[in-house]
Amino acid sequence: MYKVNKLFSMRVFEFYFNPKLKTDLVFDSFCYEPENIYERRVGSLYMVGAIKNALPKSPRLLDELSKTIKERYYTPIVRSPEKTLKESLKRANNFLENLVQKGDVSWLGNLNFVTLTIQKAEFNLSKVGDIKTFLIRKKRVVDIEKKIRFEDIEPYPLKIFLNIVSGKLSEEDVIVILSKEVADFFEKEAILDDLTKIYPLDEKKIINLFNSKKTRFQELSGVCLIIIYKNESFKNRKRNILVQPKTQDFSLKKALAPILKIKLPKIKLLLPKIASLNYKLLIKSSNKEKEKKPEKILKISKPLKKKKSIKIPKISIPKFTLPKINLKYWKEKIQVFLKHKNAILILGLIIFLFLGSLVFQRETTQQLKSYQNQLSQIQKQIDLADSLLILNKSQSTQEAQNIFQKAWEDLDIIIKDESILPISFQNKVNTIRNEILDNLSQISKLEKIENPEIIFEFENKEFVPQKMILKQNDIYFLSSESKGIFKLKEDGNNQLLESNQEFSSAAVWGNSIIFFSEPNQIISFQEGQLSQSFSLEIPYPDFNFNDLEIFNSNLYFLENKKNQ
Repeated sequence: MYKVNKLFSMRVFEFYFNPKLKTDLVFDSFCYEPENIYERRVGSLYMVGAIKNALPKSPRLLDELSKTIKERYYTPIVRSPEKTLKESLKRANNFLENLVQKGDVSWLGNLNFVTLTIQKAEFNLSKVGDIKTFLIRKKRVVDIEKKIRFEDIEPYPLKIFLNIVSGKLSEEDVIVILSKEVADFFEKEAILDDLTKIYPLDEKKIINLFNSKKTRFQELSGVCLIIIYKNESFKNRKRNILVQPKTQDFSLKKALAPILKIKLPKIKLLLPKIASLNYKLLIKSSNKEKEKKPEKILKISKPLKKKKSIKIPKISIPKFTLPKINLKYWKEKIQVFLKHKNAILILGLIIFLFLGSLVFQRETTQQLKSYQNQLSQIQKQIDLADSLLILNKSQSTQEAQNIFQKAWEDLDIIIKDESILPISFQNKVNTIRNEILDNLSQISKLEKIENPEIIFEFENKEFVPQKMILKQNDIYFLSSESKGIFKLKEDGNNQLLESNQEFSSAAVWGNSIIFFSEPNQIISFQEGQLSQSFSLEIPYPDFNFNDLEIFNSNLYFLENKKNQ
């Protein structure tokens, strides 16, 4: 039998796997929800503890430690949850110090404890020991401890709880806290990956998943706390619901016991305490040698001596005849070829295309493997950026934004060849692309306007706007292909400021607007009129003005060819 508590908006599951399996291991979890307006200022408090090499008094130690933290945390003092948690952990350190002074040091090196607070979307976490904490966000598991290094217990008990980590939660985020034995088991059986497959989580999905692995849990002992953050308001009051276990197998002996008046021994079902559910508001050069011309050599001719003549005997050469070529046979072969020329050419084309497709397929396969490796690296970058977003710090957010932008640039290389890749790979690329865009939009606080309202539409085809500039709620449009400047006021009235020049760039300078007309004209616009026109000296013949900017009361011109 397991118990389900529904408290406000947070959904909390407490799983205890075979608590009595190991006598030298005790563990427990503690969940507290605010009961009044003062406690709601600091939010919910969750704790998970485990003691190895336990003694009979160890369970009481976990209870007293959690009670000490809870009483100090919910003291009616107006402070932030982080500061309140620091004070509570100081109280816990004092409590543990008193135990040492009394001679109780059995818990040193054996205590594992996690304290978690959630207030709206902000969470604070502190831990000691080897309890593991994970966050499941958008079907991915983030190990919070990969980014955060907690200190182990020091010999001096004044500093047991040292670090506090702050972060921010998103809708449907899941925090999973596991004792070491359960964490090792979950990693071996890939249960965290199974949880991501049934995301978003609810009570029925979690229970069904754990029931499907029930036989594997028999040799496991430890605690698992699952918290699902739901962005809802405090509306419901606390209520308890008891969920009955599944029906047991039919027993003939039990059924006939009343008839046969057989006294059955009491059978205790060792069922683990499985779950408690809470609802509440809850991260080339080569050198050639010159060829040397041979020097002219002076030849000296010697007088020729008269040689004796030699008579060569006559040699008779045998006669042979060339074989006759059967022209009629080859003529028939040529006629057959010409008759089936089209078919032979088509067959040759098919063979050529087939060989070409094999070469292309081989190249595509090699390219696909390369892109798969790149996509895997991009996914690792996204996971790293997501873990940084959990930390509620501006520096971490900026670093995450830079990582997302780098991942987008790397992904853009793959998107260019997306059409020649398999459909399944295209779908994976599109999923990662949408994920990067969503995160960049969230970080940049980009607001998406579904149906933008048209405030003005150009109907005069004589003026085609290319650029615009804003000054005192008035918009000025300019074009390098249309003469003059088009002014649009805040109330919708518009006016075409006539001029004999086309303008390609503009910038606001104090109370005036500086307009630039190619190739080197500068015109000032002030008090509704164009005035003070002067020419710029071109620094070199092929200088090409591209744009202008104003910085620190200085006017800077950008050059297109040399990018300076």
